[in-house]
Amino acid sequence: MPVLLEARDLVKHYPKVKAVDGVSFDVAQGICFGLLGPNGAGKSTTIEMLEGLSKPTGGQVLFRGAPLGADYRDHIGIQFQTTALQDFLTVRENLNFFGALYPSHRSMDEIIERCNLGDFLDRDTRKLSGGQRQRALLGIALINDPELLFLDEPTTGLDPQARRNFWELIGDIKRAGKTLLLTTHYMEEAYALCDEIGIMDHGHLIARGTPKALLAQHFDEKVLELPSSLLAGREWSFPVHHSEAGAEIRTRSVNSVLGELLGAGVDLTQLHQRPPSLDDLFLELTGKDERS
Repeated sequence: MPVLLEARDLVKHYPKVKAVDGVSFDVAQGICFGLLGPNGAGKSTTIEMLEGLSKPTGGQVLFRGAPLGADYRDHIGIQFQTTALQDFLTVRENLNFFGALYPSHRSMDEIIERCNLGDFLDRDTRKLSGGQRQRALLGIALINDPELLFLDEPTTGLDPQARRNFWELIGDIKRAGKTLLLTTHYMEEAYALCDEIGIMDHGHLIARGTPKALLAQHFDEKVLELPSSLLAGREWSFPVHHSEAGAEIRTRSVNSVLGELLGAGVDLTQLHQRPPSLDDLFLELTGKDERS
């Protein structure tokens, strides 16, 4: 697939911090690319440069192989994490308002159908639920029929049902041939939606690839989970990580671990085995310390 968007040696300096330090990657046409990273990793700054909202200190953003031009914003749509809709206007009126900002736009009927807006189309935007608001914002981001759609943490704060419904909308948009660039703190979301992911930390891109390929590259073990109370206060031949969620054992030899646990009389009725996840990969690469 041809490359649609390219970050080439992007650098962004501020007076007291180097937020982005030589980031390079490309996004092929028709895929969903996820850019992930902890708070302060440089992810948001990188996205702002890719959107054309912030000028790089160094490096270049290319769209279809050329530097960003004056018409770039006619080819992209952006769903910000938070967007101020016009108060006292309905969803329909907001769509018409934003549509008027472009020289041409998609049929309102198409937007309404694609984003499932019909049930609340004539409702004041102040009275929308979280999921309805995000669907309305997605409709606005699609109003100019963009080739490239930026989604900045679009499901933050949504309940699980609303989040899943939003994933279905994103899947439909991708199947329609659009290219998407997604940021999210939900690793399950990245795994479900993204064809490729890039992980940033401390201003650098530290990993890139398909979710499955990155997991295979960094892990060749299984994860065993048990209540911490069953393992605490004992010495084991294998490392045990304790957290609020319970005890976690990573091992390449499940049988030997189970044998040791059984030999010590540990009740295994609550044992859960799973493969490593994107959460595990994220923590492995960026650390477990909380970022502010």
